[in-house]
Amino acid sequence: MRTDAAMVRRIGLLTGGGDCSGLNAAIRAVVRRAEQENVTVYGFRDGWKGVLEQETEVLDLRATRGLLHRGGTALGTSRVSPFYEPDGVRGVQEAIEVHGLDGLVVIGGEGTLSASLRLHQEAGVPLVGIPKTIDNDVAETDLSIGFLTAVRVASEAADRLHSTAESHDRVQVLEVMGRHAGWIATHAGIAGGADAILIPEVPFDIDRVARHLRHRAGTGRDFSVVVVAEGAQPVPGTLDLPESPKDEFGRPRLGGIGHTIAQELEVRTGFESRVTILGHVQRGGTPTPVDRIIASQMGVAAIDAVLDGAWGTMSAIRGHEVVRVSLEDATRELKRVPQSLYRVGEVFFG
Repeated sequence: MRTDAAMVRRIGLLTGGGDCSGLNAAIRAVVRRAEQENVTVYGFRDGWKGVLEQETEVLDLRATRGLLHRGGTALGTSRVSPFYEPDGVRGVQEAIEVHGLDGLVVIGGEGTLSASLRLHQEAGVPLVGIPKTIDNDVAETDLSIGFLTAVRVASEAADRLHSTAESHDRVQVLEVMGRHAGWIATHAGIAGGADAILIPEVPFDIDRVARHLRHRAGTGRDFSVVVVAEGAQPVPGTLDLPESPKDEFGRPRLGGIGHTIAQELEVRTGFESRVTILGHVQRGGTPTPVDRIIASQMGVAAIDAVLDGAWGTMSAIRGHEVVRVSLEDATRELKRVPQSLYRVGEVFFG
């Protein structure tokens, strides 16, 4: 495998993990910048699955026209990991050798980027990463592709639930995605005027939440909106949650905590409660302008890193600038919601 930056002529590109809005903008940017430098981009279908099966196509200006505003990913995606497949690591190496690639640009979340780091460190695979995840939990970057579009969807849902909650004097529970980090719940809760926000970083006491809602009713506010991240956890010993089924990797398949919260609040307060689970609605749709912009910035920066031979790095957003960080630093630990931001939401819990 060639890793001399001066000789870069062919690059592989893939999108792995869950889909989100803004991926197509990143694909488009990678291809546009690569064409400027006479670098051919080979797009692998369905993430690492396409790499292992060597299912690829050449991406050029014509192939990426009209992608900027489209949600999802034109390349398709999957949650396949080379480390969970027989001879997966060797399969990645063979795909690079067969197609004469100088390296890979990998667009993915924490799981995909962690696998990329292992491939780079343990198997010498030359690659550069681009962070995308609606959970916004990749470290070393202020924003990940897809997060702001998901926040827009969740915030609009909170706005709509306010009107129906007030009309019927109900408690409306809005469940959003967020396995280990409550970025969507916190941002959407603050933007949507939630009366309580439950996130994985701050264990909740359901009795305390109920007392808060009763207090609101006592001051003439007979309705409430509660935003809960799917991975929120109660203070130990305060509430038993149903055991979640496991996915193919043995991880809990989250989703549904909103039903438990709504039922428990209705019992504890006597207020009629309803639940709305946004689920995959948060992943789809037209990306926000900012998601399109940061995806374009990161895509361009990724090819610049390839040309510089900066393998094992990731494009990251710091303020309004794109910086280059190590994949090792970016995947060392998840980026969680800071207490300072959560306290802003708490100011309005009343």
